Formats: sequence, C-alpha cells, structure tokens
Amino acid sequence: MASRKTYFISDLHLTEDRPDITHAFKLFLEKYMTDDVDALYILGDFFEVWIGDDNHTALTIEIASLLKSISDKGIQVFFTHGNRDFLLGKKYAKQSGMMLLPEQEIIDLYGTPTVILHGDEMCTQDVAYQKFRKKSRGWWWPKLMLAMPLSYRRKVAKQARQKSIESQKGKPLDILDVTADAVLDMFTKHNVKHMIHGHTHRPNVHTIEKDGDTLTRTVLGDWYSQSSYLVVTDNEQTLHQGRPFTG
Repeated sequence: MASRKTYFISDLHLTEDRPDITHAFKLFLEKYMTDDVDALYILGDFFEVWIGDDNHTALTIEIASLLKSISDKGIQVFFTHGNRDFLLGKKYAKQSGMMLLPEQEIIDLYGTPTVILHGDEMCTQDVAYQKFRKKSRGWWWPKLMLAMPLSYRRKVAKQARQKSIESQKGKPLDILDVTADAVLDMFTKHNVKHMIHGHTHRPNVHTIEKDGDTLTRTVLGDWYSQSSYLVVTDNEQTLHQGRPFTG
C-alpha cells in the first residue's frame, strides 16, 4: 500500500505582478494534490500582502477557488499566518476551505510531534521588526486597520512595503535570519524534536544535538525563483527546492 502524504509550502508571495508564481502553484496542485494526500499546510506569506477579506480581486477569487477544490476532494488545507498576510480572516478561510491555525501549532505528523510556524518570531535580532510584530498582532491594531476604508488600507500597505524594502537594504543578512537561542527556545517551549517553518527564504534541513537528542528544523524556501515544498510520509521527509515548478 502506498504511503499517505502531507505537503508543506510557504512564502509564495502571490501577487498580480507575478502571474508566473500563480501558474506554478496551479501546476503544483494539479500534479501533487492526489488521492493519497492527507493535508496541505500553508505556512504564511502565501500572499504578498493582505489588507482584508473584503479586498476582492481576480487573484484572491482564483486562489480561493483552487484551494476549495482541493478541500472538496477531501484534502485538509491548513493556513498559518505570515508577516505579510496576518490579516487574512475567517471569511476568506471559509471561502477557500481552509482551517486557520495559531501562530505556533503542534501537529502529529505520522507519529512525530512537530511544531509548525511561519518563523518570523524567531528573527529576534531584528529589533525594529519585532516591535512592529508585537503591535500588529495585538488585539487593537488589526481591528483599527480593518475598520479603515479599503482605499486607505491599500495606500498604507503600499507605503509599508516600500518602507520594508528600504529598511532591509541596510541590514546584515544574519539579522534577517532566525537566531540559535530563539530556535532552541521554540523547541523547549513545545517539547518537540521536529520543527517546520518558512519566512527566511533559506531552504534547508538543520540538525542540533542537545542533551543527547537530535533536533531537526526544516526550513521551507520561497517561490520567487524556485518552487520549494516539503513532502512528508510515515517514513521520510523530502525537501524540494532549486528551480521554478513547471509540472
């Protein structure tokens, strides 16, 4: 009997400006979302920007339809918010057939307890970003933003994106990566030996030896220049990366 499979993706940054990424995602779904798949986990920054479930565009409607078709086949679709799409809400999730997850979630991955997350909270050297993250994930900031007119939110999002691009230009690359202490703290907090996250756009499988245990951290890549995805079965996990997905 063939093994059951679970897929993980992150950091597609879907936008009308990159139809090639949308096309690659469609090909990915067509090829891999088959009857032997249990679930698809989307670990944040699925969209380049999300300013509210009321911002209906041809892209958001198309993606919702694609995901709903997967869900209707019996494949569970889970979504973890990223730093670009943390305002994605229950309305769009329902439309897409997705289940929203907390920022950090422990799942039973074929018998292996695994913590999954977007990963930006572990980039603790980027102090300015962490301050914004704390504010933007609070109870009042999202409510305030979503109460604003859609036109205003579009303007704010555009300005914030440009500011983010400029601020990253002057930062050493290490500041934009996770820190060793934050990673160990995450393992300790959830008492697991396996972790899967995205955000850093540095796909790799890292192992850490601690107190006689081997801790495994799998980092998903982005889809700007590749189509990174992780597939897990009951006996192995394989991280795919390195080239755009073409079917």
